[in-house]
Order: sequence, then structure tokens, then C-alpha cells
Amino acid sequence: MGRSINYSASPLLASRTPVWRSKFIVAALAVAFAGLAGRAAYVQVFGNDFFQRQGEVRFARTLELPANRGRVLDRNGLILASSVVAQSIWAIPEDVDRADPKLRQLAKLLEMPLADLRKRLADDDKTFVWIKRQVDDPVAKEIAALGIKGIYQRREYKRQYPEGEAAAHVVGFTNVEDIGQEGVELAFNRQLAGKSGSRRVIKDRLGRVVEDVRDVVPPVDGPDLQLSIDSKVQYFAYQKLKDAVLAHKAHAGSVIVLDTISGEVLALANYPSYNPNRRQNLTGEQLRNRVLTDSFEPGSTMKPFIAALALEKGLVTPNTPIHTAPGRITIGGSTISDSHPNDVLTVSQVIQKSSNVGTVKMAMQMSPREMWETYAQAGFGQKPQVPFPGAVTGRLRPYKTWRPIEQATMSYGYGLSASLFQLAQAYTIFARDGELIPLTLQKSDTQTAGVRVFSAKNSIAVRQMLGLAAGPGGTGSRAQTMGYSVGGKSGTAHKQEGKGYADKKYRSWFVGLAPVEAPRIVVAVMIDEPSNGQYFGGLVAAPVFSETVQQTLRILGVQPDMNVKPQIVTHVVEESF
Repeated sequence: MGRSINYSASPLLASRTPVWRSKFIVAALAVAFAGLAGRAAYVQVFGNDFFQRQGEVRFARTLELPANRGRVLDRNGLILASSVVAQSIWAIPEDVDRADPKLRQLAKLLEMPLADLRKRLADDDKTFVWIKRQVDDPVAKEIAALGIKGIYQRREYKRQYPEGEAAAHVVGFTNVEDIGQEGVELAFNRQLAGKSGSRRVIKDRLGRVVEDVRDVVPPVDGPDLQLSIDSKVQYFAYQKLKDAVLAHKAHAGSVIVLDTISGEVLALANYPSYNPNRRQNLTGEQLRNRVLTDSFEPGSTMKPFIAALALEKGLVTPNTPIHTAPGRITIGGSTISDSHPNDVLTVSQVIQKSSNVGTVKMAMQMSPREMWETYAQAGFGQKPQVPFPGAVTGRLRPYKTWRPIEQATMSYGYGLSASLFQLAQAYTIFARDGELIPLTLQKSDTQTAGVRVFSAKNSIAVRQMLGLAAGPGGTGSRAQTMGYSVGGKSGTAHKQEGKGYADKKYRSWFVGLAPVEAPRIVVAVMIDEPSNGQYFGGLVAAPVFSETVQQTLRILGVQPDMNVKPQIVTHVVEESF
């Protein structure tokens, strides 16, 4: 017989439970389950896209597969810029033990203060932080050997420039993201960059790839870019320019070499320069590509254009006499003088002796419009058609605003401005029998067509005058070159400061062509602020022209057209300002 239970013995069991309480509990449970069901429906159905994205953000990654940037080559296939594999160091700060003694070794390998390294690792909330980009491969291997927890490496590409400072202003450089910043690296950035690929993966919290979630999109490497530059000509021109700037204690200098057949730029150099492989503490003075970015009053180098225009209009012949005595001429109350007074000079001698008075007398027989149109056709006041960053237009004011004295001074290069690039291109008119040719920085194997400015007859006549100017008795006699005939014009001008001119600051230049009978190259040299006693272009810039011409023509395989050595020049005729 079973034992009976006395419920009244327990006060809890003896009390009556209200009916509403049990119903409330059941109802609360039902509501809770309904809430869970609603939440599940929201997560799985209505808000599925949002939560899917959040999951991917935490675990799925799209890894960029960088393309290999195209190489930059010179005209002979020598490398001016190329990419090499370089490891970049990154970290997950929360995983790095700040007390690890190996961090001191890491900082030493990365050539950075330990305090800076600790600062980068201080934020535990970050899951990714760069420590240093693009370290050399031996250093990367030593870092990997340290085995520091939380320190990882990522493969990237680093740009290298074998020619260093000699070709820096042509090639330029890229930043750490492999994007062009200067030179052709910037001008042709889109072409060189190629197209990056991608890889969609799932990673664990340590950044390790667990699996791919879709097909890999391979990168498309950038194509190579072949320039017109000749590395040998470039290096030699740069070295001679550098020597001249240092010897004359000048502020800076520039040189450009052009092929008159194809319009190719064979060399373009500036000093001071920089090493694109090591760009710490660079200044604007080093980065400026002065050949293209600096404009100046071209001075006496404009006189051949006035002579050519006078010939073209039938105002003179090469042998027409011009009275220049007493070496002064007054226009509009202003006096224009020659540095050395002469009596009667032929038109050819006006260019040879660089007579301001003779040039002005020819120019004042023309209208301002005729002079302006000639200068504009020669490229002055026009933006150079080259894809180079920072190329300046220069200044050529509208002819309607010219006063007589301004027309006079513009005939010998004051009152307008141009870059050395524009000046060199303008002289292709005399090298190509009256045609201005377009220039290119990319290799070209064909003869380029030009735009006619003067007739062939008159251009050849002026070319002979340039030969006289670069010969004995001319202002550029130190431009003579062993084995080759040369023609050219020196120039010297006071530097502008504010609204006036500095008394003892000059720009000196020489621009010319060689050989005279069948010009193959045009070379232009500019020396900025020579301060070692000499400042005339015939003394400072002409020797750089001479050495550059000789070396360039030899490299190009041009046969010498002279059998005698140039004269030993003991005196140089000073050109008029």
C-alpha cells in the first residue's frame, strides 16, 4: 500500500497559485520565441545582405595583385628605369608583444628609431599597420628570420634607376604606391602602370588565406617605353654641364641635344640634379627640370631670326652694308649701344659681331606684326607640344601693344621670354633649311615633317652667318669643335629681379648646330648666374656646347667634315646686351 502525501504540511504546496501567473509565463515564453523567430527571419531573409557583407568584411578580403610596371628604355634598349620585387613590412598591433627584445633588432634593420616603431604598434584597435614599405630583399630576409609574432611581409615592386642623377630630370620617379611623380614616369604613367589583378579570399584573424572564393583575375603588366634619349650622350652632356656649373660657381645649368632629322631629344639634363634611387630631403631646386620649366629673355640668340626675316622680305642681302657707328642708336628717348663700336658691317657681320645697332636698324624696317608672326611661327609664346609636366609657354606680348623701343629691344631678345627647350627647337629652322620640326621624347626611326618658316635659301644663308659667329672673330669662337664645323649664337642677359634687372647677375647661353653644311644636331646650353669672373655666353656656355657636339656626333657615327684643328682662341668678342 502506497504512502499518502500530506500537501497541507508544506506552506508552499498548500498555497493556491493564481491562474494569471501561469498564463503570463506561457505568454512571455511565446513572445520570446516569436521575437527569436522574427530576429531569425530578419537575419536570414530581410537583412541577409547586410549581415553577409559584415561577415565578408571580417573574414573575406580582395587582395590586389600588383602589375609589374613597364620598363623605361633608352633608344638603344639600355634600362633607364625598371621594377624589382621588394617586401613591405606590416603588423597586427594587438598580436605584437611590446616587450619582445627582438623589436630593437627590427628597428635597427629598418633604420628607424625604436620609439617610432613602438609608436606605430601602440594602437591595439588596429588590425593592420604599415611598418615600412619596400625594403631591400636581404633586409626582408633578416626580418623574417627574427620570427616576431604579429610582424608580416607583403610582396610589392620597387623602382630602380640605373643612370642615377644624370637622367633624373628625364625619367623622373614613382612614389611608394608605384605612381609616377616626375618626368616620363608621370607623363606616361597610365601607359607604364599596366592593370592590377585581384584575388578574392577568406582569411583568418592572423591574415592567413584559408581559401579562394572566386577565380583569380591576373594582372596585366605595363608595356616597356622606349625613349629617344641616348644614355651615352645624356651622361656626357650632364657631366660637362656639371663641370661648367661648378667651375664658374654658377647657380644652375641646363643642356639639351636634338636630332635634326627625326626631331628626337637625344639628351636633356640639368644641374643641380638628384638621385631618384634615394630621394630623402629633396628640394625644389633639385627637382626643377629647368630646360622646360624656366623661361628667360633669350638675348642675342634672337638676332638670326631678324636677319632671316629681313632676307625673306628682300630688305637686305647677306652682304648689305649697315652703318653702326658710333655704336649707339636712340629710339623714343632711349639709347641702345653695342659693347664694341663698329663702323660699317655687312648683315653677316652684324650676326658675327652680335651688333645690337645693326640688328635694330634691320628690325625697324619691319612692322611689329611681321616680327611677332615670325617669332610665333618659330614657337615662341607657344606651349611646347611634348607630354612633359611643367613645360612653360614663355611670353610674347601681342604686337599691337609694342612701342617703338619695345620693338627694337625685342629684335635682340629683350622683352620676350622662352625656355631653353623652345630656343633649341626654334634653331631647328636653320638646321632644317627653314622648317620648324616637332620634337619627341620617344624613339622615332623616320624623318619628321616640319612647318616652313623661311625659305631654304635664306635659312642656309643665316646658317652661314651662324658659322661666322662661332668662328674666329665671332662671339662664340670657343664653340669650335675638333673635326666638325659648327654654327651658333651666344647670348648673355641680365637676370630680371622684380620689375628691373640685377646688376651683377646674368644668364649665359649658347645655341647652335653641327655640322654646318648638313646639320645633324642642335645643342643648347644655359648657365645660370656664373660668378667666377666670366659670364659671357661665348666664354661660359660655348665650351660645353663644343664638347657635347663632338661627343654626340661621334656616338651618332657622323663623319668629320673638317681636317684641321680649331684655332686656339685667346680672345672672345663680347656680345652686346
